[in-house]
Order: sequence, then C-alpha cells, then structure tokens
Amino acid sequence: MSGAGGDTIVDVDVVLVAQPPASPPFVWRQGLPGSDRGESIGGWLVITTESGLRGYAHCTRGVILKDLVERRLRAELVGADALAREWLWHRMWELDRIEEFPIYVLGLADIALWDIAAKRAELPLHRLLGSYRDALPAYASTTTFRDIPEYLDVADQCLELGYHAIKLHAWGDAKRDAELSQALRDHVGPDVDLMYDGSAGFDLHDSVYLGRALSEAGYRWYEEPMREFSITAYKRLAEQVDIPLLVAETSDGVHMNTADFIASGCAGAVRTGAHLKGGVTGALRIAHLAEAFNLRAEIHAGGPVNVQLAMSIPNTTYFESLVTQNPVVREASVDVDGFVRAGDAIGVGWEATWGGAGAPDQN
Repeated sequence: MSGAGGDTIVDVDVVLVAQPPASPPFVWRQGLPGSDRGESIGGWLVITTESGLRGYAHCTRGVILKDLVERRLRAELVGADALAREWLWHRMWELDRIEEFPIYVLGLADIALWDIAAKRAELPLHRLLGSYRDALPAYASTTTFRDIPEYLDVADQCLELGYHAIKLHAWGDAKRDAELSQALRDHVGPDVDLMYDGSAGFDLHDSVYLGRALSEAGYRWYEEPMREFSITAYKRLAEQVDIPLLVAETSDGVHMNTADFIASGCAGAVRTGAHLKGGVTGALRIAHLAEAFNLRAEIHAGGPVNVQLAMSIPNTTYFESLVTQNPVVREASVDVDGFVRAGDAIGVGWEATWGGAGAPDQN
C-alpha cells in the first residue's frame, strides 16, 4: 500500500548485539527463572526508508527476531509505505495467524514505523501522538528479595531515592506474601501507594486468600495473580476480593482480549504498553478502550517507547521502574524527584540511550 506523500520502505534488517548479564543477577518468585546468567543475544529491528530515515525497535531475543524477519517480515515490509502504519499493523495480525508470533515480536515493526513517522515530523513521538503531560511519577517495581527485613530496607531506599510508590514481586507463596504485604504497609504507613504483582503464581483459592490480605492492607492494585487464560477465573476472583484487579498484562489478543476482560466485570484497571500489546498502535487502542469505561490503563515495563506513551495517555497513574538489587540503584530514566520526563529527543529517542554500547551500526 502506498500513496502520495509516502515514504517507501527499502530495507529491513536485524542487527544482533551482545547483551551482558545483569550484574548482580536477580531472581523472581519460586518457579520462574531469574535474569540470564550469561551473555545473551539481543536484536535491533532497523527499518530504512527511501528518504533515508531509519526506525528502530529493540528485542531481547535477537535470534528469534532475525529468523522471523528473514522468513516473513522483510518480504512483507519492503516496498510498503512506512506511513501506512495501520495497514501494516493489520498485516502483522494476518502473518500472526500462521507464525503465532511471540507476544514481544508482534509490535516491533509498529514501534519502528512510529519512530520513522516522528522523525519525519521532526518531533518527539509523544508530540506526534498528542501530548497529555510532560512528566509522570515512577514507582519502584521490585524483583524478589530474601526476606521481609530486606524488603523493608529496599523500600526505605526506594522512597529516599524519590520513588512515589512501591510494587512488590514476592515469593509466590500466598501466606508469606500476605505477611510481607502487611509488614510493608505497617512499615511505610498509610500514605504510600503500594501494589502487588503475583506473576501468575497462584490458583483461584490462593489468589482469594492473598487478595483479601492486600485489601485489608490498603493496596492500590492486585496484578496478575493467576495466568490470564481464564477470564472466568478472574471474574470469580473479583467477586470475592475487595481490591482492584489489574488485568490483561501477558494475554494475547491486545485490545480484543482486553475488551473481554472489561466486559466480564473483573477489570479494576488494565495493562497496556508497547512491548506486549502490539506496539504503539496496540497500546493506544487499549488505553482508549479503557478510557471509554472510565478505567485506567497502566503502562507495563519501562524503556523509551513507553516513556513516550506515558506522556500521551491521560488515564495512567505511574511509570514502572524496575529495582533489581540491594543497595538500590535508581534507573537512569527516573530523575531525583522520582519522575520520568518527556525529553526533547526526536522520534522514540532510542539513540539517546545507546551511549556507544549495544547500538546498531548507523553507517
């Protein structure tokens, strides 16, 4: 699809880059692997247009991305109009019917195409989307730590570093996690927003037990206690706990799946974001859908493209910032006052994060 004023895609490539392991390594709840213990291979999707513009998107699993680009995506994208994002977004869905893309791959071309569009307009992406704000408070999203005293120590450090709220990823044991949740509330007092993320570690019985404890402790939201395959299970959970459920984080289907969660009545808020929800286009669909029901669409995970979305989506509360170690190190995207800010980088702003390491060759 092409038309007047377009910009034809002339090349699609994947640049593989070495990704050093997290140092120090971190862990998640029982049953889940933690950070990669050795070097892994990431990938940059690079889309180049006839005018010389380049759009980028990053994937932590570069070998998988490269295979899909070489077998499917390059042939689909080369020759297409880079400004026909809606058409190409639908084409990704058609290809997904055959390939069953990993959820983190579905939106990568869309991210790169929005990067191109903003560069063509010589604007930061959030300005092209339509800015709502220029800053958003960040919350500290913990990985899993050793015991309650360490969590309380980490929480103190996070608040001292300016974070406005704290979300727990705990051990995946309903009783221990409930004890931790209450201990943290007692420690920080009633005025600090607290949230809990179960990383899909429980069945319905334990989710109800833990949800009631979180409600008693005044937590803002209860996120992904169960796998999200069964919306009926979430509906049953919502009927038995008095805490908003934050739903549709890792489920396939982008806005269509989110719509079913909302229609069921279980959604206290929904997840959105570029990385697991079909890129910028999918993330915006979810945010607008949620707004139509007076629901919030909370952005999942960090990174430059989600910073741009955070500046554009009115119905979102906080920006997620991962805390992986003790002593706590505040992420570079969060300032001393605990905010992420819009910035003035053109496009998504990938180039401002490279610093010469792990960046695709631009020659």
